[in-house]
Amino acid sequence: MTPEVTALDDGGLDGGSAAATQPGLTLLPAAMTFNQEHLDRIGLRGGRFVRISSLCSAIFKRFMTPASSGPLVNLNHVCFAYGEREILHGVDLTVHRGQVVAIMGGSGSGKTTLLRLIGGQLRANAGTVEVDGQDMGRLPIPALYALRRRMGMLFQFGALFTDMNVFDNVAFPLREHTALPAGLIRDLVLMKLHAVGLRGAAALMPSALSGGMARRVALARAVALDPMLMLYDEPFAGLDPISLGTIGHLIRRLNDALGAASIMVTHDVQASLDLVDYVYFVSEGRIVAHGAPTEIRASADPFVHQFVHAEADGPVPFHYPAPPLASLLDGALA
Repeated sequence: MTPEVTALDDGGLDGGSAAATQPGLTLLPAAMTFNQEHLDRIGLRGGRFVRISSLCSAIFKRFMTPASSGPLVNLNHVCFAYGEREILHGVDLTVHRGQVVAIMGGSGSGKTTLLRLIGGQLRANAGTVEVDGQDMGRLPIPALYALRRRMGMLFQFGALFTDMNVFDNVAFPLREHTALPAGLIRDLVLMKLHAVGLRGAAALMPSALSGGMARRVALARAVALDPMLMLYDEPFAGLDPISLGTIGHLIRRLNDALGAASIMVTHDVQASLDLVDYVYFVSEGRIVAHGAPTEIRASADPFVHQFVHAEADGPVPFHYPAPPLASLLDGALA
């Protein structure tokens, strides 16, 4: 029988996981038992008692590459088109570690295209998209896939695998992208579910979940590999006020605990301004305004004012372009 090693949360070590120091958020439980075989698989040896931060550091060193200095995400004069239809024109955008950044704008303005460029699903026609110092447009496929494993994605309606229960949904990225033993994967999944308040729902199928619960499970899955960058596509869509507040709170807490960066495409202005550190407004493929939430609320820019205050008419017109109504009516108006 292999000796067991207990990880105790007793203050952490230098260079340990940020998660262990965040009050109120338990990404790793206060006491867990791992046998030596588990620890050997992630390169951690020696001693009967291992502090929880040491365990986190070992996992990060085994599966993560060192962080580079400077912005985590940097878009420099990015242009993109689908065929002849131009979508983005000269976009500049910067996101630093620790930030939660919102991208707002009307439907069809290019927000989701920005997420796809940052995630490497699309490649810019001009300009550069850099993530952790690497040019996404120049990465070979193996390097792109390796970088993507350090990103998490929360899709608009969760996108859970409908034939897998909650536990297996969250375990999926761990099983696909690590060589961790089943026992350790089980522990990690339970920890992620505990962090979003759904450890007791591990055996449920997605069809048995409410919309807010499904979104929380999807969030647990998205952070399963402790990503350096989180991408959110309309995380608040279709949620009641309580679920919306819960998801917003979790996004902020998990970002701070992981020391990650988060980019969120959203139309929910008020909830986002209470949550994020910085906002970019996109209109017709360009960044038309950006700033901290206090600056956005006080902005006199007509587009920002219309969007923040949900005004029906303004720079974004109420009427779709058309000839004057009177010219189209038989018997014309008197």
